[in-house]
Amino acid sequence: MAYTLSLEEIDKGHLSQVGGKNASLGELLRAGVRVPPGFAVTTEAYREFMRKSGIEAEILGICGSLDADDVASIEQASRRIKDLFIGAPIPTEIEDEIRKAYVHLGVRAGVRDVPVAVRSSATAEDMPQASFAGQQDTYLWVEGSDEVLRRTKECWASLFTPRAICYRTKMKFPHERVLMSVGVQKMVMARAAGVLFTLDPVNGDPSRIVIEANFGFGETVVSGSVTPDRFVIDKVLLEITERTISPKLIECVPDPRGGVVHRDVPQERQGVPCLEDKEIVELAKLARRIEKHYGSAQDIEWAIDQDLAFPENVFILQSRPETVWAERQKAPLLGKKSGYELFYERAMKVVRM
Repeated sequence: MAYTLSLEEIDKGHLSQVGGKNASLGELLRAGVRVPPGFAVTTEAYREFMRKSGIEAEILGICGSLDADDVASIEQASRRIKDLFIGAPIPTEIEDEIRKAYVHLGVRAGVRDVPVAVRSSATAEDMPQASFAGQQDTYLWVEGSDEVLRRTKECWASLFTPRAICYRTKMKFPHERVLMSVGVQKMVMARAAGVLFTLDPVNGDPSRIVIEANFGFGETVVSGSVTPDRFVIDKVLLEITERTISPKLIECVPDPRGGVVHRDVPQERQGVPCLEDKEIVELAKLARRIEKHYGSAQDIEWAIDQDLAFPENVFILQSRPETVWAERQKAPLLGKKSGYELFYERAMKVVRM
């Protein structure tokens, strides 16, 4: 089995090989959505690393006696496990294949040592019935094959963060059943980025698309470290119905020393909208396409590349099922009509016009 697969080779049928995030990226490409190029380090590479390093039995032994309510013990166990990962060498055949895939990505991008995002992609994440998403690590603006290899190993180790260990212990989910793939994607040189929801996250209204955005990389929006601009779009008419421009005090940008850094936004830019209306509408169009492809409401990460022209500058970085409202019983939003009924009723009115 291959240790790496390009995103173009992946779809939802590869979930066991590439995890939730990477499988989703492959699906997006098949749906005709613009996604940054990249590749996945497969779960077979993780399995082989664990087998040849001989650390799996020790890790399972460390986790086997843990109490989910003993936070200190879980944190100590996580540190011990990370040390085991970091101290174990990557088998030569896996290292060679990862280096080769990274060099090929640089050739495609026309950039030597192309900056990439290195993201964990576990086999049990992004599932509505098992909320493992967000429990592993992501590293931005990683340059050079040595750094890609180092971050790959750290992503493998992040399968055993305190939060992940605690969650699996509480849910009685066997640690050995979760495998780790790693996604390596060319970085978008983001002028703006953020998240969007194909329903209103406040009330579950499926007739609205909500976009939250900030300058720079989307990490500030995802982490909640900034109050983002907020745009609401009518899903049928693709009209912007609400806009809230917030004072955006910080942005996440490349650090000349490597990685990324948060820096202050100059005062004259803080109150400027970080998205143009045409970009908002394009994101809404993509959101509709993605929701239709998956057949369910989605939570989507996106970025606008400052070096490309519209609409080629609009990229989707990730899409996962929306879980909060999907898990709730759909209660009426207006009178006795559900949000879905209101949405389709409005759609029919538009058709008749």
